[in-house]
Amino acid sequence: MDGVGTERLKLETENFPMAYQSFEELDVWKRGCRLAVEVCRTVGESRLFALRDQMQLAAVSISSNIAEGCERDSKLDFIRFLRIAKGSAAELRTQTYIAQKLEMISKTGADRFIAELKEISAMLQGLIRSLAQRASATEH
Repeated sequence: MDGVGTERLKLETENFPMAYQSFEELDVWKRGCRLAVEVCRTVGESRLFALRDQMQLAAVSISSNIAEGCERDSKLDFIRFLRIAKGSAAELRTQTYIAQKLEMISKTGADRFIAELKEISAMLQGLIRSLAQRASATEH
């Protein structure tokens, strides 16, 4: 930590190292935001109110938890919020399967959401793994 209490974190994914100063720079956060907008637009007019609302909440929760965790003061807090974001991605995947079976969204749209959610989950897992390794290394 420097004198003003900010820390520049260096994170590594499996493919490349990435240094960042703000959650807005994280690709996983950007993809989560884009997906949330797409989900909200796709289901926004649905009359299946409970499922629509749950899908929108889960979609928004992914990037929101990434942002909140990133702004916390510890890597362990960040990891906890990344796990919550990963849970929201799984929740939205489940809701997407249900929405497709109820013909709320098309099979093509569902397949697109599911593929993106699987990639976001994998990115989150890579970030969790990297942070956990760094947190463990600083304990020793």
